[in-house]
Amino acid sequence: MIRLDAATVLLQWAVGGLFFGWITTRRREVGVGYGWLIRGTYLVLAAGSLAAAVALGPVPGRDVATVGVIGATATALVVSVLRRRAGVAGERARRQRTSARVGAMTGDAGGRDAGGPGAPHEPSDGTTPAEFPPVLDLVAPVVGVVGLVVAGLAAGGDPALAVVRTLVGAAFLGAVSDAMLLGHWYLVQPGLHRGPLRELVRWLTALWAVEVGVLLIPPGMVSVLTGAVDDGYNGILGWFWLACAVMTIVLCLVTRAALKERFYSAVMAATGLLYLAIVTVFGTDLVARAVLAP
Repeated sequence: MIRLDAATVLLQWAVGGLFFGWITTRRREVGVGYGWLIRGTYLVLAAGSLAAAVALGPVPGRDVATVGVIGATATALVVSVLRRRAGVAGERARRQRTSARVGAMTGDAGGRDAGGPGAPHEPSDGTTPAEFPPVLDLVAPVVGVVGLVVAGLAAGGDPALAVVRTLVGAAFLGAVSDAMLLGHWYLVQPGLHRGPLRELVRWLTALWAVEVGVLLIPPGMVSVLTGAVDDGYNGILGWFWLACAVMTIVLCLVTRAALKERFYSAVMAATGLLYLAIVTVFGTDLVARAVLAP
């Protein structure tokens, strides 16, 4: 029987996305708006998970954790909005370096853009307002992991394998989603260097090996490919899964190659490749778990 628990899938997506949002925001380089995008997007998905649980059948431990994820994400979002004027340290430093270079070329070493008392995000007395603490972004995924463990245990079958697949799937879905969103953010913050995006793509590449590995553990996708486990479609879903898995690693490698190019258009090309990777990542994770559901 092919089935998926929508509430668990949405919680996985939210928890994975929030965790990799923290991976990026902790660098203090990406503008505050990116944090709003990440928190707002996954807040909606977590709320969708709770709604699906109410409509389709609750799992109490998972759903209590989902409420915690919603509360922690909303709190982080509110704090980040209240402290938006502080910006982020890395972005301020980049602006100051850019202004210094421009000032050296034009002979103007002062002014608002040079990082003086009147520079953006700084009050006139020269003090720096308190920034958003990145650790707040870690609270929601930590709470969410508890809910995912409960969901894995409730899924049936081998409990340890179910929990591992649930957690790895959450990270896999979150990494590719955040990488795609961050790629688009470069349109908003074009001076941002490629380090944050490269980091997410490296995570995605590493997680691919873990994801495929745990899905091959018996009873796994090898059994589907050999026909020992009936997918209900004469083996088509097994081959579809294999195609998605292979295409995902190909897209990861091509994306990493694109990001080595010097031209700015390479970032947009990488973002387009990550769009495709979202389809293949979801095919790799969700098709396998639907076919292997006990």
